[in-house]
Order: sequence, then C-alpha cells, then structure tokens
Amino acid sequence: MKIFASLRFALLLAPVCLLCQDAIAQTAAAPRVRVKRPPPLEQELSGGFGLTTTGWKAFLDYGKIKSDEGNLTDQFHDLRLFQLEFGEVKHPKETRVNSVQGNNASGGKAKSYIFGKINNFYTVNLSYGHRKMIAGKPEPKTVSIHWVYAGGLSLGLLKPYYLDGYVPQDQMTGSQLVRKEFKYEDNPTNFLNNDYILGGTSFTKGFGEMKFIPGLHAKTALHFDFSNSKHLLMAIETGVSAAVYTQKIELMANQKAFPYTLNLYASFQIGKRW
Repeated sequence: MKIFASLRFALLLAPVCLLCQDAIAQTAAAPRVRVKRPPPLEQELSGGFGLTTTGWKAFLDYGKIKSDEGNLTDQFHDLRLFQLEFGEVKHPKETRVNSVQGNNASGGKAKSYIFGKINNFYTVNLSYGHRKMIAGKPEPKTVSIHWVYAGGLSLGLLKPYYLDGYVPQDQMTGSQLVRKEFKYEDNPTNFLNNDYILGGTSFTKGFGEMKFIPGLHAKTALHFDFSNSKHLLMAIETGVSAAVYTQKIELMANQKAFPYTLNLYASFQIGKRW
C-alpha cells in the first residue's frame, strides 16, 4: 500500500515539475533588458554680469565638460573654460558733479560730468582656464563649490573724455572764448576749471581717437552653483583679477598712473548644459 501511495504522489507532482522546468527555461532564454542611461553632458554655455572694485564687466563663457563616460553627475566635474569679457575700469577718485555754468547757459537742468577725468578705459579679455569642484554634493537642488582659475590676453581701449565748455579761440594768444567740446590735451587749464565747464558730452565722443593697449590678465575665484537641474547653470562667482599692460593707464589729471589693474569682483551668471 505504501508503494502505491508513493507512486500516486509522484504522478501528482510530475505536471508541476514540468511546468517549473518550462518557466525556468523560458526565463533563461529571455534577453536581458538594459536600462539606458542618458548621454553624459559635454558642453556648457552661459553669460553674466559682474561688479568690480573699479567698475563693471559683462561676459560670455563656453565650457567643455571633462567627465567619465556614463557619469550622471558630470556637470560637477572638471570644466575647460573659454571666456570673452568686456568691462570698464574707473579711477577710485572719480566723482560726478553738476555744472552751474551749464544750467545758466542752457536755462534748463544742469549737466553732469566727472571733474578731472581725462580718459575712459575699457577692457576686452580673452581667457582660457579650468573650473574644478572642491566641495558640495552632486545631487540636484544642492549647492556645489568650484575653484576657477583662468588667464589670457587683454586689450585695453583708452578713449579721451570730452567736456562741453569754453576755450580760447586762439590758444597762442588767449583771445576770445568760444564754446566747444574739448579734451584735456586741448586746454588743461580750462579743463580743470569749473568756471569754464558746461557739462559732459555724448558717450560716443572720442571713439575715433581711441588707443589700443595690449596686455595680459589672470583671475582666480570661487564659483557657487545652486541650479536645481543638471541641464541648467545658475551661479554666483567671487574672486580677484589682475591685468598688466604695456603702458600706464592715465584716467585722471594730476593722479599717478599705473600700467596694471587689480580688482575684487562678484558676478552672477546663468546658462545651460547639454
């Protein structure tokens, strides 16, 4: 009887075993499904505006992202940086004043000008450098801190600063005064005398006399990225920059001129990665 009971039990289990074997075979034969990762980020483009201790600047950045293949947090790794920057450098002693003479001459609102300023100085910088993450987590919606260092060529643009006022019609004889737009070199005495100044002139005056002064520049900074997406860039950068030129930059009359500039700066930038 025990033998018959064992045979009956075996016959009942046989179909179940066959079904299990078929399921295992089908599972083994089925192809593996691979999870497709998004392509790694490779490039970055951004722009921004900043204030310096002697002026302002606007810039455009392009970056090549250096990361391991397939890394999902590659925007926080090393970046090779190319930057084009335009800005203005002002003298620390620049002070804008209103002309009483301009008010009397025109019968309207007094015209303002910068007393003693003899040149505007603009800079165009072309830089190459790197941005490296030094702190922070790579997850979105967290702040990461990066170290930035860059340097390159600098082109200084020195434009004469013109005033609207009165100068002698004949510089040699000091004859009758005439009203005209004049710069410091035309008549230093009247240029620095409020009694002969009516006010400033248009921004474009003097562009045809602009001088080009080549130089070199460098900067180092901390870059704080607080964007909430790996495809977006939103950051604040603060650091120090310096430039050296081939001649002294004369900005103010009766003030010592230097062939270099040194600035602290803070900037805001926004852009995208892909």
